[in-house]
Parts: sequence; C-alpha cells; structure tokens
Amino acid sequence: MRVLLVNMPWSPIDLPSLALGILKRSVDERVPDATCDVLHANLEFTDWITGRTEFTAEDYEYYALSSYFLGCGDWVFSSALYDDPAWKEAEFTEVMSGKLRRARMRMTRELHRVVPDFVAEVARRVVELGPDVVGFTSTFQQNTAALAAARHIKRLAPHIVTVMGGANCDAEQGAAVHRNFGFVDHVVRGEGEDAFPRLINALRDGDRAAVASVPGLCHRAADGTHIANPMPTGPLPPAAILPPDYSGYFERLAASVARNWVEPKLVVEGARGCWWGEKHHCTFCGLNGSFMEFRSKSPDTFYREIMDLAERHRVLDMYVVDNILDMRYLSTVLPRIIDSGHDLRMHIEIKANMRRPQLQVLADAGLIYVQPGIESLNSRVLDLMDKGVSGCQNVRMLRDAAETGLSVSWNYLHGFPGESAEDYEPVIRQLPALEHLNPPVDLSARIAIERFSPYFNRPELGFTGLRPEEHYLFTYDLPEAELHDLAYVFQAPERGIAEETVTRLNDGIAAWKKHHTDARLTHTDLGDRIVLVSRRRSFEWRTLELTGPLQTAVFRLLDQPHTAAALHRKAAASTPGTTPAPELAEIEALLERWVALGVVFTDAGQYVHIAPAAVNQDLLRLDHMRHAHARPESGPAETAGSFPGAPAEPAPALS
Repeated sequence: MRVLLVNMPWSPIDLPSLALGILKRSVDERVPDATCDVLHANLEFTDWITGRTEFTAEDYEYYALSSYFLGCGDWVFSSALYDDPAWKEAEFTEVMSGKLRRARMRMTRELHRVVPDFVAEVARRVVELGPDVVGFTSTFQQNTAALAAARHIKRLAPHIVTVMGGANCDAEQGAAVHRNFGFVDHVVRGEGEDAFPRLINALRDGDRAAVASVPGLCHRAADGTHIANPMPTGPLPPAAILPPDYSGYFERLAASVARNWVEPKLVVEGARGCWWGEKHHCTFCGLNGSFMEFRSKSPDTFYREIMDLAERHRVLDMYVVDNILDMRYLSTVLPRIIDSGHDLRMHIEIKANMRRPQLQVLADAGLIYVQPGIESLNSRVLDLMDKGVSGCQNVRMLRDAAETGLSVSWNYLHGFPGESAEDYEPVIRQLPALEHLNPPVDLSARIAIERFSPYFNRPELGFTGLRPEEHYLFTYDLPEAELHDLAYVFQAPERGIAEETVTRLNDGIAAWKKHHTDARLTHTDLGDRIVLVSRRRSFEWRTLELTGPLQTAVFRLLDQPHTAAALHRKAAASTPGTTPAPELAEIEALLERWVALGVVFTDAGQYVHIAPAAVNQDLLRLDHMRHAHARPESGPAETAGSFPGAPAEPAPALS
C-alpha cells in the first residue's frame, strides 16, 4: 500500500506540516507493509510561480495568512477547482476592489489565471508517483487548492483513492466537503492519527465494514450515497498523540527558492484543547473545533520530542502550536530545556495573567515569542469576551514581558455586543503612555464570527441570522445552505462601537506602532528612592525621582493591579510610624498625578505601573550619581527635567 500525503498552498513555507508529519508516522507505525511520503507542493509552488511572475515572500505570507478573512488565497485556486481561469473574476473584483490595494488586486487576479496550470502539473506528478491513496490536509486557505488537486488527480487516475482532513474538515465542514465534491472519496473529521491508519488498513483489505466503523469518517456506499459516520465521542488521550516525522521537508526547502525567503522552524505540540476554554469559552473563539477538552503529553515525552527534533534537524527555532501552555511545564519541561544548553527560540500561546517569575522561566527556556491573547485593555470589554483577565493585568503582561525580554504578539479586537464608546475612551487617552511596550500586531479589527465559537452557537449572545462570509459566494459554486456548512467565517450585523470610536482607537494604535521603536520608560529601585527615565513623545519629563516612604511604597505595590482603597490600606501597613498616616485622598491624588505623567495605567478602578525595571541597573545608578540635581517628584509643576548629555537608557529587550 503506497500512501502519498500532499501539502498544497497556502501552507506556510517556513514550517513543515505538523498534520502530515503525524499522519506519516501513523501510517509507518500502524499500517503493515505500507509506505508513506509527503509531497511539499507549497514549496513546489514557490519555485513554479517565481519563474512566471514577480511573486515574493511577502506575497506568499499575504495569501497564506494575512488575507484569511478576505478569502483571497482560496479564491486564487478556485479557478483550478472549476477549470476556469476567469472563474467569478467580475464578482471578486466588484467586492474586493475597495478592500485591496491596486497592486494586490493585480497580483491576485494574475495568480487566479495561471494556477490551473500548476495544479495540472502537480496532479500529473502525483499520478506518475503511483500512489494507491493520496491524502490532503486542509487548514486556513488550503481548501480550494487541495480540492482542485484532488479533482485533477481523480480525472487522470480514477483508481487512486483521495482523502481530505484537517481543520477545514471538522464536523459539518467535513461532511459538506464530502457531500459536494464527489472526487473526494473520504474525509477524515477530527483527529487523524487513529482514524487515518484505520482507513488505510480497511482500504488495503477491501473491508467496507471496517470503513464504516471509523469514527467521524465520511465515505460512500456502493451506490455512491454520501455517509458520515458519527463523530468520535471524545478526544484522543495524550499518550495517543504521535510525534511528527518531518523527513524530506528541510531537504526540499534547501533546494527551493524559498530558502532565501525564510528561516525554517520546527513545529512541536505538547497539548491539545484549552484548559481555560473548558471553563470559560471565549465568546469569539472558534479554535479547537469539536474537542475543547485539554490534554497534554507527559513532561518527559514532550521534552524528549523537542530535543529529538532539534538534534535530528539541527534547527533551534520552534513554533509550539498549543492553544495554551500547560502550566505544569513551567516546573518540568522548561527547567530541563534551560539545563540542556540548547539555545532554543520558541513561540507559544499563554494566558495574560501569568506573573513575572513565570515569564522569566519562559524567557530563560527560549520561549521568547509569546501570544497571550490580550485582545483589549478594558476590563468591561474583556468580561464580554469571558477572557478572565482585567485591563490592568493585560498591561502588566506587556510591562513584564518587556522586562523579561519576551516579544509579545497580540491583537486588539472590537465589535462585541454590549460594548460602548465609554469603554474605549479611557484606553484611547492612555495609549501614548504605553508606546514603550509592544503594540498590537495590527490596527484594531472588528471580530469575525467563527464556527464553533459561542457567538456562532449561542444567538442569545447577540448575533443572529448568520450567513457565510461574502468571499465564499464567489469562491464556490454551491447554494448558500451548503456554504453554511462548509464555511468557517460568517457575516453578522455590526455590534459594539461606531466607526468614529474605531477611528480614534486605530489612530492611537497607529501612533503607538510608529513611535514604539524610539519610546522608553524604565525604573530603577535604589531603596530609599525610585528613579524613572522616560523618552516618550507625549511626555516632556525625562527623569523622575520618587522619594519618601509613601511614594516608594505605593509604586512598589503597583507592581500588581490595585484599587486606591487597597493601596491605602496596604501603604498604611507598610509605612508604620509615618506621621500623619496617609489619607485615601492623598493616595488618590498621587495616582491621578502619576496617570497624568504616564507612569501608571488605570482601568475599572484599578491601577498598575507601566515602567519595566531598567536592564542595566549599574549604568542607571552611575547616571543618577552624575546628575544628582534631579528633583524629586512632587506634582506636575515640579517634575524633574531631562539630564543634559545623559546617555540613553538601556532599552528593555523588545521586538
């Protein structure tokens, strides 16, 4: 039995396919006398298209990732799916002309015209390799490319069995694919490392009963009738989650033009599901599909997989695909990575309420790129999302990440039912104070309604009458009822803030992104006083000295979010003998002054300071001694000026 797995565009070119790596290992280990290979058709495409157009690495990234909610990548390959180089070009142009730059529109239409030739070449090559079964993974914008290749292969060699799976084939989506595209013989829905080798074994033996017993599988009866087996009743246990086999990817990349575009990374997986989502499913999140249940590999297993992959492929950059970090790994896997001596550089998703010592463990272990799911800096909007964090906690995350050398990737979202302009105005006013911290990756985006999310499944949360996003209409030749089952993203009436507030928010974020590189704010605690150094365009002061037991105590307490009342209580307890004891009004006045100076962020009655500790304490201490004329902070009229000729404050390690 010969199995060929195909990774079509627009799978990222800097990463091997985790799904196909796992399936290759599952076939090799669980199907006797079978061979399994992977065709990296995404890399084949980069070589093919660069010989015909002015296609670049930036272009590939756009169609693979950036254009996902516009559907441009899938529309490109719809021409190959329907054997029409001009497939719905007029509809696409009419809808997208106001959303795409002229150059991007020109490139998209050009790709749309030429890719049928590429798909035909891939199909011919697959048939020449002589597989019995061809499997396609479909995630993000791979769907039409995979379908087009399957159609062409089936036309050339009807005896070859075609199979699809992946995130685009979960639950109703997979059933819709199988129901509407007769050239796809089987669709694996859900986790494939058990289902796929069971299917291959059944096909090898010609055992229809065994095919009918594979949970989640879509197949056809003898008369061609579509059959969808019931979905599995539960997810795979962590011990059944196989490590990937990436044989061939790095060798193929080395022979591709893409080798000059990217630094390759390994993809590793420690866990599936989301332990937060099990308790509080974020209202907008459609990740995890059919199975939210969190399960993770044993620490020994995960550590060994990381080390084996790094040593085998001589690659230290790794992308951890877990939706959320297993907190056990902080005290098990990560210390072993630190002790290993491997200088790993890893990306992982975490929860935004992690504390500084925990972040330091991540940084020391090489997990220097984190995605904490911040999404907003306002507690009320975060409550609408069911995020389980506050605005001040999210700002604290940005501050502590800067201090520990972590680069934070995050998005700002809006459009939640029940939000108002009043939720955003205080945040917008304070954005200039945050310019020294990692800004969002892009401007704020209105939320998309994703399949499997509470907003999709629970209309009482505010979204009704959902329809497939418009791009599905000019990508597929299907009635809307079928598109509803096929689609992942849906149109919905706009909720939440009006465009005037969106514009003000995005103007603030754009300024943050523009000025971030040059902005600085740090503090150094010298015991009897705390010295802050600032270089931010919206604040004239350059150095600020906090003196006296009350100011230093309050600032130290603001390492964590506090209300004014809690600060009053704790400050009084931490400054015994102070005469007179601080009044609440005094604390409130101090907080108001620090917010005005951009030292403290406030939201929902809480306050947190936003100054990471200086990277080089000794340099700042010497600097302070040379310029001892700096005055203490005692109100806006007496803020200290900049040090003439002072060296720039060492910057926190930011991206």
